[in-house]
Amino acid sequence: MQLAIVTGAGGGIGLATAQQLFDMGMAIVGVGRSADKLEAMAAQLGDPARVATLSVDLTADDAPKKVVDLALERFGRIDFLVNNAGIGSPKPLHETDDETLDQFLGIMLRAPFRLARDVIPHMESGAGIVNVTSTFAVVGGRRGGAYSAAKGGLTSLTMHMACEYGPQGIRSNCVAPGVTMTDMVRERFNDPAFQKMNVDTTPYPRLGEVDDIASTIAFLCSPGGEFINGQTIVVDGGWHNTKYLSPRILNS
Repeated sequence: MQLAIVTGAGGGIGLATAQQLFDMGMAIVGVGRSADKLEAMAAQLGDPARVATLSVDLTADDAPKKVVDLALERFGRIDFLVNNAGIGSPKPLHETDDETLDQFLGIMLRAPFRLARDVIPHMESGAGIVNVTSTFAVVGGRRGGAYSAAKGGLTSLTMHMACEYGPQGIRSNCVAPGVTMTDMVRERFNDPAFQKMNVDTTPYPRLGEVDDIASTIAFLCSPGGEFINGQTIVVDGGWHNTKYLSPRILNS
């Protein structure tokens, strides 16, 4: 039985990813800040023999060791690592103070770096790492700031890992979501500016759902994704690489 570590597993993309990997027959180590959310995740998956959880601050110095130790103690192996934990609501460069910069880089670049570094020695050929980045790591965007810096750095780190550890049979890839329908996004749907920036510029009749992202991650962790290495798969309905404008905008 394969084992996948999923960070940010208490909700959203992380929870959906844990569910899909679990449904593929894997055991799951779910990592996050909220013990209550992780407990709910474990209850949703429904098989205590195949699920372990760890409530931890991933930026803490001892966090990677705690994650790796739990995986090895419970399941004796590590096959996949999904670095999904993150934060949002960034500010532009000129409005970003050092504390905010350190927070974003710590959670979305330093933590994945250190966790991957501790996990890789325990991986064998056929294993893989998926780093969840963003369209903001692929194209420029307003208000990206420290978020763009962290996700862009994570993309470059992934390409390095693909080159360095690919010869060992350990693949490293990115999944870059566009705007994805979470509770927070749904609340913004009545904002005309939000629709113009996202809905009216996406050449597909809906925005992304968490399962869209999770299924892409799951594919990269499946036999079908075995020869994919060093890639960024953007899941955004065509938002980032087309110049689509909806008829509503064109005719307004």
